[in-house]
Amino acid sequence: MLINAYCTHRNPPSLEFPHELIGSRDLSDPELAEHLNGFIGFIMQGGEREMTQTLYHVYRHIERVQNHLSLEVEDDHLDAFAAWAWEANAIVFLPDGSVCDPNGNVLVSPEDGGSDPEAQVPYPDDALKRKQAVSQDLHALKLQPYEGLPPVIGENEVDLRSAKEVARRAIALMAVAIRAESLGSGQPIPVEEIRERLPQAFEVLSPVEQDFMNADSPDQQSIINHAWRYECLYVLQWALGHFDELHFPSAICDVPEVAGDILQRDRDEMIAEAQLRPASEILDEVDLHFRLHWIARQASQEGTPPPAGLDIGVIQERRVALNWLIRFENADWDDVDCPT
Repeated sequence: MLINAYCTHRNPPSLEFPHELIGSRDLSDPELAEHLNGFIGFIMQGGEREMTQTLYHVYRHIERVQNHLSLEVEDDHLDAFAAWAWEANAIVFLPDGSVCDPNGNVLVSPEDGGSDPEAQVPYPDDALKRKQAVSQDLHALKLQPYEGLPPVIGENEVDLRSAKEVARRAIALMAVAIRAESLGSGQPIPVEEIRERLPQAFEVLSPVEQDFMNADSPDQQSIINHAWRYECLYVLQWALGHFDELHFPSAICDVPEVAGDILQRDRDEMIAEAQLRPASEILDEVDLHFRLHWIARQASQEGTPPPAGLDIGVIQERRVALNWLIRFENADWDDVDCPT
């Protein structure tokens, strides 16, 4: 049988069963990204299919694919293939046009997009355990996360930004937040003064940030948006080990403490010596804020106060930083999305 396996594992295990490998590629092949976009279009029938929970999970899986293998496997060895595919965190595409889980249960039927009741989208063990642990912690706080939300990316899938890139981005956020705060207070700090104090920031400003810093009189919404970046900065400082923990997102960060941490450091040394926390700790916060965001948005849609004093603005900004850290959808800073 010809099988196309789509693995989210960065380094899939070796194929220790009889097979004929037709081809394999990873994200270093620029054609794979285009192929995966086409695959998403296929399962969604060009946007004509109504999104279901299973389709959403398959959609997100395809977005995270890092390796694509085509191989011939005899029927006698399909059980061994299935064991490999679960470990590689792979879904499979079969010659009949169906998208299946490693056991061959249909996730997306070519006829109507339906799925078998027993079909399961694969997730890494650590991602499943993380979702369970976070959900239990939230229930202990009398919060009710939506169980249909998928786990977030696992440790063997994630490709974190480099520590030096994170440190540079933190300094850039400091620069734009300082300007926004000064403009909002009616005592604007000249951009050249900020450039002199934080020259490293101006080497990595995003296009939107560059426009903000270049504008003589930024509009009010732009000022507000960039003042919120203290919350993103706080997350990156935590990821770099500058702070021991992220407090529960029911209030804004301690702005003087956050700003002081950057301004009192030798920024060149900060970049050169930057180190990230373990991926597991970062992913714990990614999962937590994903579920908290859903809870806060649900309350907003229902017109009720967010439970436990959740501040949806704080959560939103934290997720921007966290999703950028884990390269969610491979988005650049200005394009980071935070869906729930």
